[in-house]
Amino acid sequence: MADLNYFNFFTEIEEYFWKKRGAHLLVSPLDWAIIETWQKAGIPLAAVLKGIDRAFESYRRSRRGAGRPLKSLAYCVDAVLEAAQEARDAAAGKEPSAAGGAAARGEVFTPDDIRAYLARNAQKLAAAAGSARESQSELAARIDDIRAKLEESQPLLDGGVPDLEDLERRFTILEDKLHSLATAYASEDSLLTIRRELDRQLLPYRRKMSADQLAQVERQYLQKRLFELFGFPRLSLFYLN
Repeated sequence: MADLNYFNFFTEIEEYFWKKRGAHLLVSPLDWAIIETWQKAGIPLAAVLKGIDRAFESYRRSRRGAGRPLKSLAYCVDAVLEAAQEARDAAAGKEPSAAGGAAARGEVFTPDDIRAYLARNAQKLAAAAGSARESQSELAARIDDIRAKLEESQPLLDGGVPDLEDLERRFTILEDKLHSLATAYASEDSLLTIRRELDRQLLPYRRKMSADQLAQVERQYLQKRLFELFGFPRLSLFYLN
């Protein structure tokens, strides 16, 4: 598990949580936000899975675990952070592996995989611009501009194996621009509804998370829901699968 490429991070955790929970249910926006928080913190997949195991074991021993399934990854946050710290402690003083990092990441996707992914996202942005054109022409124009910038990345895929890290930087910049657009053009009612959803889902777990963790989870949740609202695709290569 520890050697799996980081692009599989999201799907591996999602599927593992399904298996532990015993039900193939959709992972909530809050859970996806938590996974993104772990990914951005650089927590290894193996540490996440170990923390999930521990959280489920602790939950089964608790009163709350009597006959009720564990519903959210939010319950696993402390155990995952503990497992991550143990992994860092165990790795202290060790030489970094020579076969890893960008070299390993470079073999994950072919240029055709990424080209198809880029084309799908460009189509979704064109559709989002089309939906906005009648009532929000300025927003539609700005979405079209981001789509054009995305399509400018196509030539980078024509020279063999692309530099995935550089592509990820480019896509992340464009995704951040989409996030800014969604935040600026969302109605107050929409933002209020999303914020209420977030507060309701986070309420049982706020005492378990630090202020920094809460801020990151809130940002990821809001971004996910806003992208759904406007029909924006996620551009990061993490979502290629």
